[in-house]
Amino acid sequence: MPSDRHLADLAELHRVATHWTTDLGRRIETPPETLRAVLAALGVDAASDGAVRAALAERRHALAERLLPPSVVVRSGRPRTDLRVAPGVELRVETEDGVVRPVRGPGKDLAELPVGRHVLHAERAGRSEAVPLLVAPTRLAGPSRRGWGFLVQLYSVLSGRSWGMGDLGDLAELGRWAGGLGADFIQLNPLHAYVPGPLPDPSPYRPSSRRYPDPTNLRVEALPEFAALSPVGRAVVAELSARADDLRERVLAGGLIDRVAVRDLKLRALELLHRVPLDPVRQAAYRKYAEAEGRGLTDFATWCALAEVHGTRWRSWPVGLRDPDGPGIAAARRELADRVEFHRRVAWLVDEQLGEAQRAATGAGMAVGLMHDLAVGVDPEGADAWSLQHYLAEGMTVGCPADDFNPHGQDWGLPPWRPDTLAEAGYAPFAEVLRGTLRRSGALRLDHIMGLFRLWWVPAGAPASQGAYVRYDHEAMLGVLALEAHRAGSMVIGEDLGTVEQGVREELADRGILGTSVLRFEYLGGSEQRSGPLPPEGWRSDCLATLTTHDLPSTAAWLDGEHVELHEKLGLLAEPVEMVAAAAEAERDGWLGELERVGALGPRTEGVPGREALGLHRFLALTPAKLLGVWLPDTVGDRRPQNLPGTVDEYPNWRLPIADPQGRAVTLEELAVRPGPRVVAELYRDLPDRWSADAVPREGGVPQPSAKDF
Repeated sequence: MPSDRHLADLAELHRVATHWTTDLGRRIETPPETLRAVLAALGVDAASDGAVRAALAERRHALAERLLPPSVVVRSGRPRTDLRVAPGVELRVETEDGVVRPVRGPGKDLAELPVGRHVLHAERAGRSEAVPLLVAPTRLAGPSRRGWGFLVQLYSVLSGRSWGMGDLGDLAELGRWAGGLGADFIQLNPLHAYVPGPLPDPSPYRPSSRRYPDPTNLRVEALPEFAALSPVGRAVVAELSARADDLRERVLAGGLIDRVAVRDLKLRALELLHRVPLDPVRQAAYRKYAEAEGRGLTDFATWCALAEVHGTRWRSWPVGLRDPDGPGIAAARRELADRVEFHRRVAWLVDEQLGEAQRAATGAGMAVGLMHDLAVGVDPEGADAWSLQHYLAEGMTVGCPADDFNPHGQDWGLPPWRPDTLAEAGYAPFAEVLRGTLRRSGALRLDHIMGLFRLWWVPAGAPASQGAYVRYDHEAMLGVLALEAHRAGSMVIGEDLGTVEQGVREELADRGILGTSVLRFEYLGGSEQRSGPLPPEGWRSDCLATLTTHDLPSTAAWLDGEHVELHEKLGLLAEPVEMVAAAAEAERDGWLGELERVGALGPRTEGVPGREALGLHRFLALTPAKLLGVWLPDTVGDRRPQNLPGTVDEYPNWRLPIADPQGRAVTLEELAVRPGPRVVAELYRDLPDRWSADAVPREGGVPQPSAKDF
């Protein structure tokens, strides 16, 4: 039907895919009702055939009339051959330092500008336009040396000073200890701010804000204002600390981490500290931070203050407060001025302690230090969804389509960026999110980095399988990422696991963005065909390589097949347990056979990690991966995953401390004296930057180190 063709044309002009290809190569057409719903979320009326034809004509006319795209992003030294300018258009650039330059050949001239945020002006026949122009670095700097580090969920590492969960004081100590072992980084779970109150889903990947960290991470006693508390205030904090000791002891006795209880205690202590005047030096530091953060910080603090009064579901607030520019916001800010200021200052306190933790890590010899994690999205009722709502698609959530592993698809419940309004804003909202996480880091990991290319949008009320891919300007998204990381002096690692569109990994590597390789997904023929373990020389070098992740079984559980038993117990198996157990055993035996082949299995040994686990680490060392990640719980034999996908109440996701093989919690102080971490550290201590001269050659003439080198 002609109307279907018009709808498809309209969708394509708004970067909405009219079809997609499954992981098994089958083409699937996007349903018309999905296309209409996605277009509506982009502000396009496609409800009827007439509306579609009118919207199509309007879109074509608007594109033809524009002198420039909404924003322009280029790479330094890489002319954009696709940048076209109509005849008669005169261009000039105003650089971020105020210099005005004429532009004669835009494809070449723009790429020769200094890295930064500029403004591109266009004029023709009395008309003029000005759009943001971003010049990104050609390539990000990679690791200064081949190195290794620990992967850990910060809340799970409790010390004798923790208030019921790991905090930034513990992180600083962890950095000093790990740096002393020779580690170059600590990869953390997202430390983003949570939605306050009860947490039906305590996942760090469903935050209230990705721009600001959560105050529950603070070490209260380490704040300078703590020493200036009055005797009465100090007594109150001591009582709160005693209650926190009870929380910690419950966890150490086998209980679960209670993030809400910890948060409540810390906020009460922070409210007392808020009454302590800052000394002149601290006041100046706070003022500088607040001025640099600008409106973003004020909006975040305003949402926090309003949530205390009206609840955390901002769509149910009084109408005048549902938008940061709403008619009631100015009056609300005046009325809640003290609470807004409280949340502004607390954000600064967390930022200060994050900086101290990063300095502790690098001061202990780490080349990278903290590797923060950026979640793929935010809670639809959280602070960012309120303050950035103009840039997020209302009525849409992101996920992934049906595939061989998820026949019904997945809906993550997170609102996606709108590519149109994001481009019109010069990608500033995305840059602000990146900047907030990059501030105190040596590297940044992006969860589901493929989302910078395209995201699977699911209309509200529809099953996850009835979504559509919406494509983003990946040149712009990656350019913004590279520019912010360059200015922060940070590396970037992308989580690119699962089904990855052709060309994505090559594009990331070309920009100096490392990928993620996990042993259980590295097979000849890919993770779908699995014709045998991928030999070490077949692994890519531009990656962070690990044995496992927070979403997968621990190495000990995988080697023993315990993950199959856990899945059966919770009713998560789609096939008979005997079949699943046999497949898991074959998978494990295949890898152990590969370890034997390359000589990575050492002599039999007692203790944790065992012979097979250490052999797997030796195997990682044989790959060319530039960074190697060690799941910290593996070093003490922890058998429990931190998160079990597919469960909510059935499993205590994101609430477990690091534990020994018997499930007893292991504190930070105990970690420091356990032999396991030191054994792994010794294995990686002399990790070569490149291949040694006497290494075993492989096909193609590139030498490969042998297991005897480790």
